[in-house]
Amino acid sequence: MAMIQTTTDFIPNKKITQILGVVRGNTIRSRGVGGHFVAGIQGIFGGEISAYVTSLNEAREEAIQRMVQEAEKLNADAILNVRFVTSEVMPYAAEILAYGTAVKLG
Repeated sequence: MAMIQTTTDFIPNKKITQILGVVRGNTIRSRGVGGHFVAGIQGIFGGEISAYVTSLNEAREEAIQRMVQEAEKLNADAILNVRFVTSEVMPYAAEILAYGTAVKLG
């Protein structure tokens, strides 16, 4: 069964029987030279910079998968209060952190 992930602090019709602790997953991504060039061109004309959107979406998915893996090691049934933090660690490189509370359900 897939790990339940939610931004809420409860799951309707489910009872939390045990809090297992905070779980997290992160990744750091940078854009290559080609990506900077494309982003620069898109930035000149305005609008969404699709090269960065794609890269950040992929990074978020990777961070989520790492968080889920950590929860699976604890035999969790769900991760509650899932949150994301994005921070620039150097020019053109960002860290994406996903975290939440791993729980057992009854």
